Amino acid sequence: MNQMLTGVYMKEETFIAVKSMGPTKAAGSDGFPAIFYQHFWHIIGQDVSSFYLSILNEGMSLESCNATNIILIPKIAQLTNLSNFRPISLCSVLYKIISKMVANHFQKVLDCCIDEAQNAFVLGQLITDNVLLAYKVLHTFKQKRVGRRDFLALKLDMSKSYDRVEWSFLCQMLLKMGFANLWVDFNMHCIESVFYLIVINECEGEKFKPTRGLRQGDPLSLYLFLICSEGLPNLMRLVEKDGMMRELE
Repeated sequence: MNQMLTGVYMKEETFIAVKSMGPTKAAGSDGFPAIFYQHFWHIIGQDVSSFYLSILNEGMSLESCNATNIILIPKIAQLTNLSNFRPISLCSVLYKIISKMVANHFQKVLDCCIDEAQNAFVLGQLITDNVLLAYKVLHTFKQKRVGRRDFLALKLDMSKSYDRVEWSFLCQMLLKMGFANLWVDFNMHCIESVFYLIVINECEGEKFKPTRGLRQGDPLSLYLFLICSEGLPNLMRLVEKDGMMRELE
């Protein structure tokens, strides 16, 4: 697994990442959407590929292309307070291409890392399966007449879950799951090198650096969040192994 993840990136992977991106999705701070790279690849392809390969294979910093704009999008027609806005992060396409190349490698080993019970955001799985399972469990609790004191259901608040990811926890999860230090360091560099600019009335504010959280528009964020979500199930399996609880049959 680690041999593939830390292997050399090839020039062809750059174009695969560019071609797979939505051509007209909102651009980042540089103003260039993906369609620019796709349409003029025959002109800029060589230079763009060399730039990315120097980052991925030679360890050059990507901080110069990791600026992200934060835009407030209204959720309802009648706005009364700040909670009526949804902040979205607009990464530059320059960064997204790098992130997409790394995510394409990550996706190949996901089956080895993610528990089969995880259905959300996993290729070939449906989140509705777990919704039905949760309903059946609660229905069983309600119908059970004997021994109800031995059962427990835990409901977690997952609101703003991406924003609340602690970087130190993510780093430790990657290491505990056996990922190579080189791979972990690069993924953490992708996250920690970001800086934000809040855009209000088409004007960019001063840049600042976050201390936690994953970006919604980052192709890599989905897989990193899945790694974080494995923490609690792993602890529960340890508790079950020690005989302190058992699963519902």
